[in-house]
Parts: sequence; C-alpha cells; structure tokens
Amino acid sequence: MYRIAAIQMASGSNVTANLHEAARLLSETANMGAKLVILPENFALMAMHPTDNVDIREPYGSGPIQEFLSQQAERLGIWLVGGTLPMEADDPHKVRAACLVFDNTGQEVARYDKMHLFDVTAAPDEHYCESQTIEAGHDVVVIDTPYGRLGLAVCYDLRFPELFRCMLSQGVELIGVPSAFTAVTGKAHWEVLVRARAVENLCYVIAANQGGYHVNGRETYGNSMIIDPWGVVLTRLNRGTGVICADINLEKQANLRRKFPAHEHRTIQCPKCNTPQTTLSRTELTVPIHLC
Repeated sequence: MYRIAAIQMASGSNVTANLHEAARLLSETANMGAKLVILPENFALMAMHPTDNVDIREPYGSGPIQEFLSQQAERLGIWLVGGTLPMEADDPHKVRAACLVFDNTGQEVARYDKMHLFDVTAAPDEHYCESQTIEAGHDVVVIDTPYGRLGLAVCYDLRFPELFRCMLSQGVELIGVPSAFTAVTGKAHWEVLVRARAVENLCYVIAANQGGYHVNGRETYGNSMIIDPWGVVLTRLNRGTGVICADINLEKQANLRRKFPAHEHRTIQCPKCNTPQTTLSRTELTVPIHLC
C-alpha cells in the first residue's frame, strides 16, 4: 500500500505567489503521508497572455521553477510530478509544456512534453489555440518508480486513448494527469474521460486539475480525482485549492488484471505492420513491446 496525492490550485499570474502556494500544499501532502504527488498543469503561472509563458520559459536543467521542484522533492522526501512548466522549444517564439518528475532526492528522472495541443472553441466566446505558443512533444513516457510504473499525460491528452494504450504496452500501472480543464469542457467530459482511461487500462489515474476563477478571466473545472483500476472514484476535490490523497494497492491491481484479462483479449492489430500490441506484466518487463 502506498499513499499518492493530487494537488488542486487556482494559479494566478504571479510566479512567486504560485510557488509559495504550491510549497504550502506540498507540505500538506507530506504531512498526510503521501509518497508520490502530482501538481496541476500551469501550476507556476496561469498567464494573462499566452506569450507570458514564452517570457518565463526555462532552459532544460536550470531555472527557478525547476529548482523549486527539485528542492521541494528533496525537502519533503517525495516523488514529485511537476505539473507543467514552460521550457525552451526549438522555435524561439514558443515553449514546450513540460511535465518533469523528480525523485525523493531532488533528482530529475523523467520529462514528458504535452503531445496534444488544445486548439478548440469551447464556447461561443471561449477560444483556445495552444499551438500558437506551444510546441508539441512526441514521446510516450512511462517510468519506474518505487510506487509502480508511472505514465504521464497532460490535460487535452485525455481525449486520445491511443496514447494510453501505448503506455499500457510499456507496463503502466498508474497514470499522472496534470490538467487545467475549462469549466465548460470539464462539466461535460472531465469525469467520464478520467474514469474511462482508468477502466480501459485497469490503471490508477491521478488527475490533478486547476479549479476556480483566475485573474486572466478563465474558469477551470476542478474536481481533481484519484481513480482506481475498476473506475471507482477514491477521492475528489470539487472546487478551490487543496489536496486529495488515496492509498493504492498494486497487488490488488495485479490480481484484478489476472481475473479480468481484457488486455489479453484485444484483437485489433497495428495497421502499420499487422502486429498486435503486447501488454507487459510486472514480472515480464523484458517482453518486447510494439509502439507503431
């Protein structure tokens, strides 16, 4: 049994103030016994203008936001998934929306760059075009942690189940999803998407969302959740700033996957090379995987 946590924030346009609030909430999670903690998307800055993220972007491996995450992970002795922060991109006018993972010594051990960009009209007067200032990532990321095989996704990625099937082929057991879902799309789809990703992959999902009104006029949905592999909502936080924790049991998950082996019953093959994707068990991580 391990305790995991999701942090919900209503970040503003002042980086220092946001980091101060994040530090307070991280201390709260540590006091609750959490060993793996997920921060929300844009935890350090909910920009007034999209180009604000370009102004504060950091080179990979250095910068105040990365230093903050490293220091907090080491100080509290936790594994920390650092939401997203703006990192340098190939295009000087854009950023990568990077999700960094730090171990309990403060060492950065993984990076996932948001793959799917939110270019949509969510409501008649609510338009988003992330591709104007964000450069998409391309790599699926699943890593070993002391608390299971952890996959990473960000917000809009939730709508693309093929990403999570690729994670499953890499033996994923729990998925961290830092998010900033809008109030409109969140009300319609947030819970059903988060629970679906848990059910179809028999995974734990830790979905840390922004939740509230922001000084840039945006409203985010909140309802951060931790979901078990059967799709049960273990805990949630409806609105506002706060912390949720739940205990996970990987033996129980493995037993469920044995009794309900839906992954072994897949018949659709990769259209590129006609090869089925392979699901890995915890004891068979050397089995070849297929990611076409």
